[in-house]
Amino acid sequence: MKANGERQAFISLYESKHNEKGMVQSHYHETYQLLYTLEGKGICTLNHQAYSIVQDSFIIIPPLTEHSIAATSKMTVLVLEFETTVLSPDVRIELIPEVFRTARVQKLSAFDSSEIRQLLRKMLYEQSHGDRLWETGLKIYMAELFFTIARSTHESTQTDINTLRVEQLKHYIDTRYFDIKHAEDIADRMGISKRYIQSIFKDYYNSTPMQYLTEVRLGLVKQMLAETDKDIVSICFEVGFESLSTFYRLFKRNVGIPPNMYRLTQRKH
Repeated sequence: MKANGERQAFISLYESKHNEKGMVQSHYHETYQLLYTLEGKGICTLNHQAYSIVQDSFIIIPPLTEHSIAATSKMTVLVLEFETTVLSPDVRIELIPEVFRTARVQKLSAFDSSEIRQLLRKMLYEQSHGDRLWETGLKIYMAELFFTIARSTHESTQTDINTLRVEQLKHYIDTRYFDIKHAEDIADRMGISKRYIQSIFKDYYNSTPMQYLTEVRLGLVKQMLAETDKDIVSICFEVGFESLSTFYRLFKRNVGIPPNMYRLTQRKH
């Protein structure tokens, strides 16, 4: 922990390197910490309870938590350390108590892990970039990071791995429909092949992930056409369609009429 006698709020993101058989003795901080294992493995003890940590492990450490780390191989850990006074009131009130409710090694889905890795990369960039907005950028990405952890679906009771993956895939499409461009985007998030995710998804839902994505988007489009006065081009953009012509073609093929006519029919009811 950075200590210099001053009580100044801060955010810091830094590497902590450990040699094989290296040991960080038991200690605690007054700050909040989130640790992400970039490489290696070891044992993390939190309040006298030992947890195995491997590459991609997330370690949640609330203030005043006794913790130590024993590396069993060469290990590099990315440490996010901060005080909550730097965060906005809604993040402090809604997200921090949820994320830091207990000290633990957090298990996240493949999608959520990928999302958090990307956010940490963005934070490292902002911290090293050093323009006048970098601290604002860090706070924004931290809010997204804590939101992702708070909403994580890691407590699934499914034991079948394909069922779990399909549920994660469906949840990802339901919540990230606006920024998926290709099936490869989804496959990369899960770390498995495009062919495999298409096969297991079709077995469960009788459609491919991209077909389901179109259904989700068009369902939202129909709702917005019926319930709002938003321009059709704005709706197209909001739900994630990259091309207006593609949107019109898919809407007419699936609904039977163009979107403007659909809006008129819904307003007559």
